[in-house]
Parts: sequence; C-alpha cells; structure tokens
Amino acid sequence: MRRLTIHDLDDCVRLAKDRNWPPEEHKWRLLFDIGEPYGIDAPDGDGLAACNVLTCYGDGHAVISMVLTASRYSRQGLGRALMRHVLDQAGDRTVFLHSTGQGRPLYEQLGFRAVGRVAKHTGVFAGEPSGLTRPATEADLDAILALDAEVFGMDRSAALRRMFTFGERVRVAAGGFGQCWRNDDNTVIGPVVAGDEETARALIGDLALDAGGEVRMDFDLAHESVIRWAGEHGIGEPWEVALMVRGDDLPGDRSRQFLPFMQALG
Repeated sequence: MRRLTIHDLDDCVRLAKDRNWPPEEHKWRLLFDIGEPYGIDAPDGDGLAACNVLTCYGDGHAVISMVLTASRYSRQGLGRALMRHVLDQAGDRTVFLHSTGQGRPLYEQLGFRAVGRVAKHTGVFAGEPSGLTRPATEADLDAILALDAEVFGMDRSAALRRMFTFGERVRVAAGGFGQCWRNDDNTVIGPVVAGDEETARALIGDLALDAGGEVRMDFDLAHESVIRWAGEHGIGEPWEVALMVRGDDLPGDRSRQFLPFMQALG
C-alpha cells in the first residue's frame, strides 16, 4: 500500500479499463496534480491491484474518487483496506464520494451515509446561444473562487485555479460561472454555479454549444426542472449514483450547485 506517482498513471488507466471504466487520462493527470493517489501493487507483479484518490479541500473536507480494484483481485478485501488507509489520511475531515449501488454497502460499513443523488446525462445539445454569458478571462478568477467558496462552503481553489488550463472553456454570467473540459470521447460540463435557474440554463447551454458534439452533464437530481429542460434539448440517458458523506453534513448552498466540478471532485 503506497502513495502513487505520475509514473503509475499508465497502470491506473489499465486498472480503469479492466473494470470497463473509460480511461479518462486527462482527469487522472489532474488528480495526480491536486490529489493524493494511493494504490496496492498487484502480488503477481502486473500493475496495480487497487487504487483510489484522496483530494483534500482545506482542513475540513475531502473527497475520495477513482476507487478501483482489479477484477482478478475482487472480493479479497483490498478495496476495503485501501479505503481505510485513505480515511486515516483524511483525519478529522468530513469526507464525501459518489457511489454506485455496487459500492454502497461497503461505504455504509465504513460510516458513510447517502445524502443525495447525482445522475450522468449525455447527448448532443440542441439550442441557441443565450446572450447572457461571456467567455471568462484570468481577471475573473478571483470572483469565481469567491463565489465557489460561498456556494460550496469549502476551499476548492486548488482545482479551480486550473480551469483555464485543464478546461476547454470557462464562461461567466451575473451571479454564476461554468466550465467544460474534454474527457475521452465527450466534453463534460461542470462546474456550473448560478444564482437562479435561468442563469444556470444559459451557462449550461452556451458551454454545450461551445463544445459541440456529445456532452456530459452530472446533475444533482434535486434540480428536476433543469434536467427536464436539458432532456428537451437532447441530453438524456441518465446513469445514477449516490452522494455519500462521512462525518458532518456538507456545507454550502446546494440550490446553486447545478453541476459539480466532476463526480470525481465533488
């Protein structure tokens, strides 16, 4: 059990493919930069047997992502052992993650509880520019960081400061911002933070039009009317996961959290 380095990236991608996950190399590189990847070397000497990533948001919060165990080592307790290890590294922080139905029993045994639902939606967006948003510049970054900290109640600045290099586009509007970033064969829209639904729709639609082709949106299912609107514009095929928390309740204003940064980053 050890802290991984960028030299382990190829083995992480191989592990993802082994479990029929997309390779997501662009996302992995970001996580190696801002997070703490951990892994267990495969006893047979062939890559990794298990891995996950802990990303800390200041001293109070952390998210665990990319939880994977090689298919040939499944049900041998490696994933559980690695989860316990990263929870020890998280210390007293409130920890959250997104879980499939398959992983949920393990997380509940480790003290997590479900507090919401998120669903991945994909499609080709059909619509017109809103006229309510504009491309962001580096000069907008301080205002974006302040708004994000207010809405999420935690320090996500390490990830957000990379929006202009990691992402494809960043847009701002009155009381809101959003970005999109390329991930394998589609473009992910998120985060999108907005003070009202009209602004959220404008940011989402304009980012999707900027991206062109297939886009992915990970909606908080509490935003039912925005999801219906997205469906009317070609975005569907939902795949649902649970938002789970260990420790205190998550802070912030979820009514303004229309899309997360990505499921892997909360």
